[in-house]
Amino acid sequence: MLRVETLKLAPLPPLSFEVADGECLAVEGASGTGKTRLLRAIADLDPVEGLIFLDGAERGEIPAPAWREKVRYVAAEPGWWSDTPRGSFDPAVLGTAKLERQLANVGMTLEHLDRDIALLSTGERLRLAFVRALQRAPKVLLLDEPTASLDGASAALVEEQIRFQLHAGRTVLIATHDLGFSQRLSHTRLVLPKPRPVTLDAA
Repeated sequence: MLRVETLKLAPLPPLSFEVADGECLAVEGASGTGKTRLLRAIADLDPVEGLIFLDGAERGEIPAPAWREKVRYVAAEPGWWSDTPRGSFDPAVLGTAKLERQLANVGMTLEHLDRDIALLSTGERLRLAFVRALQRAPKVLLLDEPTASLDGASAALVEEQIRFQLHAGRTVLIATHDLGFSQRLSHTRLVLPKPRPVTLDAA
């Protein structure tokens, strides 16, 4: 179970919630409300005040690299550390039947691992990053607009694989503007309020 207590992401009020194993929380709200910042904070990619627990262990009790293996964040525009996707995958999984199957499940092949990142579409990069996030069997998946750059067929494949991860007992948080997608997958919703405009009082 993932539990968040009094997480402070200004200008939002302190956030507290929990998501059980095998459940999906949809984080919704207009652009600029803090959906991405929330996912990045939970992934320990940005500093934040508050407590985050995974299966009873608080984030500060777990070394950052170990936390990020258990709690995997997939950005809307994923980062890469080499000219081709292959260099960003664990060498231990390359060439395995499991990886080939995971790629096929989202409409990709092993050949995509050797294509220049710059020549891959945004949707292809996003699907490869989704598969990359699964490689070390994380407990939690944090997905930022996982289908926003995909055509209908590709989005359906990714949606089915997210559903499979839930059946496998993983906790999933999705930041999305797609209410239909949210309704089909989520067990609970967290709707972030619009930031209030700053007003200055006359002296």
